[in-house]
Order: sequence, then structure tokens, then C-alpha cells
Amino acid sequence: MWLAHARKKRAVLVVWDSLRADLVRPHFTPRLAELRRTFSEFSAHATVFPSTTRTASASIATGSLPAHHGLHGNAMALDEGKGLVCLSTGKADFRERLRKAKGRTLLRPTLAQRLAGDGGCIVFSNASPGAAYFQDPDGHGFVYNRAGSYGPGLKLVAAEDGLAAPKGIEGDRAVTDRFCDEVLRQRQPALSVLWLSEPDNTGHHNPLAGPEHRKAMAASDACFSHVVECVDRYLGEDTLIVTGSDHGQETTDRVIPIEQLLVTAGLKQSLDSSDVVIASQGTSALVYLSVEARPRLTALRRFFESQDWMGSVASGPELASLGMDASESLVLAVSLRKSEANNAFGVPGFSDLALNRTEDVNNAGCGQHGGLGTWEMRPFLFIRGSGFRAGETRSDDTCITDIAPTILRHLGQPCTGMDGSPLQR
Repeated sequence: MWLAHARKKRAVLVVWDSLRADLVRPHFTPRLAELRRTFSEFSAHATVFPSTTRTASASIATGSLPAHHGLHGNAMALDEGKGLVCLSTGKADFRERLRKAKGRTLLRPTLAQRLAGDGGCIVFSNASPGAAYFQDPDGHGFVYNRAGSYGPGLKLVAAEDGLAAPKGIEGDRAVTDRFCDEVLRQRQPALSVLWLSEPDNTGHHNPLAGPEHRKAMAASDACFSHVVECVDRYLGEDTLIVTGSDHGQETTDRVIPIEQLLVTAGLKQSLDSSDVVIASQGTSALVYLSVEARPRLTALRRFFESQDWMGSVASGPELASLGMDASESLVLAVSLRKSEANNAFGVPGFSDLALNRTEDVNNAGCGQHGGLGTWEMRPFLFIRGSGFRAGETRSDDTCITDIAPTILRHLGQPCTGMDGSPLQR
């Protein structure tokens, strides 16, 4: 039996994957809408670019922009000794492949690392393995995920104690039930993190605000309500509750085969060549060049700027303005064309989609994210706890990088070396 820690102040973070702020409505998320009166709401909250789950997970964990934590997106290119290759950062083995290729995982410490000596951190994540593991890639606390669960020192948790729930509504429900009983009631670390797979999982395969997506939002709503009830029952008044999403979603329009277009234009040798590597981020893409291909940078930028599916292109210092860091290989970031049209269910925001040849996320008419669109960049954020006024709506600009320093301040820990700042009370 796990014993509760002695520290008095605690924090609980619940992430609803991809619930955009404008869909927090009484008929979609009734319990959250009702609880709004007991939380402070941050109405101008934003995510990082690319607006992807795995990037956001590292930014939430470190309080830092991608330029400073080093995880570029849902996919990124690495040179493992045979030239650049695009890899999904969501795969269970990516953490170790990054460590071998770069000699490190994230460039900045996570919440789990900062709290290792003061109550610890336990993460229950029903997202992809990559999104889960980059909450604590170096094993300072506990991370539970269907692909394998790890404790301090990256020691593998025994299979019977691991997390076997599938993505989706039923899996989220099972993970939440166990989180509430085992983590909130029994173990009670300084920081407890629950990351739900919905409504993102359903949104990628169904129209936003359509019947299936509404079911997914309602299911996450019920999970969060259960967490709040258990916090009130087991943890007491000195617990900070932070809940929000990592990004939003927009409706996909055209699916653009960027790599094939570059091959046809003579700017890339072949679909799988390592000279020019495209890492699809959904509604955006990152462009990596080998040393030999660097002279093509200007031609590549001109190509992208000439396409009717292009929204914006960034290179050099422009990457820094997006919170990205130009490296010896990462040279361009492109966000695809956006529009404010409504889908069939009245949800605004459309975007073209960069074809992903390795993951099943190329569904036109469904939800997607990754770019700079209004709604994919707009997650929601509610906070309840000491110093945050119940029922207040704050309109000052905030970012997901502010979550970590806000949690650390509540727990009495320093939050130096972060891009975010503790949210003002």
C-alpha cells in the first residue's frame, strides 16, 4: 500500500486533450460550465507553436517554449548516423532514440524533476506514449501509460501495476477511476497529473461538435467532475486545481502531399530521401535540411510562398518569434491556409492539412491542429485554489508555459529558468 506524503500543500493538474476554449459550453461540458463559478478562468489563454500535444506536454512540464526544451513537435527529424529521418515523437521508443542521437532528452528540467525531493510527481496519461513520457523523460517521478509505466530511475513498473487502458472514452474513464482512488486517495504526491485522451482522440476522426465529438466532450466532463469531487474529499483546501487543454482543433479541408510536391518541383530527391525532410505537424509542417541541401533554402521558401495552401512561412529570426529555434537542420516552419468558415455544426475554423505518411491523422472534415489558426492555438484554462478568485474571468494574455511556474509557486518551490511566469492572483 502506498502511503500519503506528509506535505500539506498539493497541486492537481487535469488536461483535456484538445478541448478548444469556445467549446466550453453548458450543452457540451455541463459540469465544467457549472464549476466555472468556483474557478478563475483565463479567457486569453494560448498554446505554443506547433500546436501539438507532444510539444505542449513538454512545454507544460518545463514551463518553456519548444526553442528551450528541445522537443520540436509531434514529429521531428533526427540524424541517427545515416542522415536525417523523420520520426514520430509519440512512439514509445522515441525518448531513447532522442537521447542516443542528441545525448539528452529535454533541455530544461520538468516539474517531476523539480519536485523529486519534495513530495514527488505522479502522472497518469492516456495520451500517446511520447506525450506521456515527456512529462518526465528522465525518471524523477512516476509516469503511467499503456505503452509501459515507469518509476524513479526509469524503473519499469510491474505489468500488474501498470496502466493498460486504451485511448478513448472508456479508457479515460478507467484511468480516471484509478487516478482518483490510487493517486488522490492513497498516494497523494505533491503534484498529481491526469491527461485525458478525449476529446482529441474522437475529434481526429469525427466532425467537431458532431454527435461523437459531443459524447467525447461529455465523457471528459464527467471524468473531471469525478476528480474535483475526490480532491474535495481527500486532499483539502490547500490543493491547487489546474485544468485546461493543451491546444484546440480546427476542421481539416484539403490534405496536401507536401513531400510529393517537393519531389515533383525538383527540390527533394525522393519521398524518403534525407536531403529535405518534412515533419508534418497536422496543420503545419517543419522543414529540415541536410548540410548538402542548405543552398536550396531560398528556393524552398519561394516554393512555399507560391502555394495556394500556404498560410505563413518562417525562417531564421522569424522562427524565434514563434518560440522555435533554428538549428543546423531545422530551417523552416510553415503553417497551412486557414479560414474562419463554420463546419456543419457551426464550429468556426478550417485549415488545410500537411499529409502525414506515418500516422492515421489525415481525415478531411474532422478535427486537427498544429498550426497558427485562431482556434487550434486557443486552449482553455481554469484554476481553483488559494489566491485565485472564484468566478473571476481574467483577460490578460497567458500561455501553457505559465502552468508549471504557477504550480511551483503554490508548492513553495522556485520557478527560475522558465519562459512562463506564475499567474497573478
